[in-house]
Amino acid sequence: MKITVVGGGSTYTPELVEGFARRAPLLPVDELLLHDIDPERLHVVGGLSRRILARHGFPGRLTTTTDLAQALDGSAAVLIQLRVGGQAARLVDETLPNRFGLLGQETTGAGGFAKALRTVPLVLDIAEEVRERALPGAWIVDFTNPVGIVTRALLDAGHRAVGLCNVAIKAQRRLAARLGVEPGRVRLGHAGLNHLTWIRSVTVDGVDHLPELLAGDALDELAAETGAPARLLRDLGAIPSYYLHYFYGTDEEVRRQLDGVHRAEQVRAIEGELLTLYRDPALDRLPELLERRGGAYYSEAAAALVTSLLTGDGAHHYVNVRNNGSLAGLPDEAVVEVPAHVDTEGPHPDPVPLLPPEMLGLVQAVTAYETLTVEAVLTADRTVARRALVAHPLVRQWDRAEPLLDALLEANRPHLPRFFGREAADV
Repeated sequence: MKITVVGGGSTYTPELVEGFARRAPLLPVDELLLHDIDPERLHVVGGLSRRILARHGFPGRLTTTTDLAQALDGSAAVLIQLRVGGQAARLVDETLPNRFGLLGQETTGAGGFAKALRTVPLVLDIAEEVRERALPGAWIVDFTNPVGIVTRALLDAGHRAVGLCNVAIKAQRRLAARLGVEPGRVRLGHAGLNHLTWIRSVTVDGVDHLPELLAGDALDELAAETGAPARLLRDLGAIPSYYLHYFYGTDEEVRRQLDGVHRAEQVRAIEGELLTLYRDPALDRLPELLERRGGAYYSEAAAALVTSLLTGDGAHHYVNVRNNGSLAGLPDEAVVEVPAHVDTEGPHPDPVPLLPPEMLGLVQAVTAYETLTVEAVLTADRTVARRALVAHPLVRQWDRAEPLLDALLEANRPHLPRFFGREAADV
């Protein structure tokens, strides 16, 4: 069995590799292949990954290559975790919208829109190569942000794909620790869109502990983790995703960014330090610094999901899939993030209670934005792109959306040739 990681030079990769090493008894992998377009990063990350596998006694082999065809040939599953433009592009995503008094963030709002324009075409090209070269029925697992939009584009193009995010598993682990139980016993009523979810139940052995969590001493800590005030959690009767604080506290976050506080700068510095650590030939385990990079529990979520897709164990996951009635009030073709049991046929979503109006309205608005964004990517139509920005609650204002789009496209010109060619539409 061969599993391929596209974007294998990521500093996340050693954690992912360790996840597969730990699951070797459940998922017999003969070859883990790491692909990246940066040979130097691939060499560094691949070296640490081999040392980690050796420490675990992993029975398979690890291969690295810059050749995509070689990477995909005969793969049973392909994980995509790339970042078009690297951290430099992320910094633009987070800072350029500030010039228009708007929030900058790499997966939502104007920054997430720019990232989608850069990312979706490349992921679709890779997916076509997967269709041609991987094993029949091979799965694509997308961890590339914005996950919901990328996954929708993959599914619209007919690919066998599932989107994955670490937000739910991270919450599950933290809540399990608070309740003093094993994580596997905790089921979350986690639903919405990628990076736009709420936890509306925390069930252990059939008993919902969310009311006591929101009424007890844990409330302030939960609020701090989400970036939202405790009283908001009480009013919602739910635990919002951390990313919702960009919607619930937009003005405050914009002020922080205008003062020069941007996550992209912190991550760029952490990545540099991590790559220096990874070069140490004596290092054969994950450095503590990796926890500050973000993506906690990604390895567990990804390795477990691939195990379910390839072995059909029917385990429980939180995934990005077609709506198909899971969330009432959204079109079936939307991509939602919901709990599901997963086997070789893919995810089978669990029933999701109707979202209350304040949640459903926001999800509907962002779904409209995502629909328009995918269309803008595929058509390179500037009119559709402006409509997408106007549809997003974090942009919305026409007098800002129009010049903002021009600035975003110009800043990303090397990655967006179709928006500047003869075929680019502006009607």
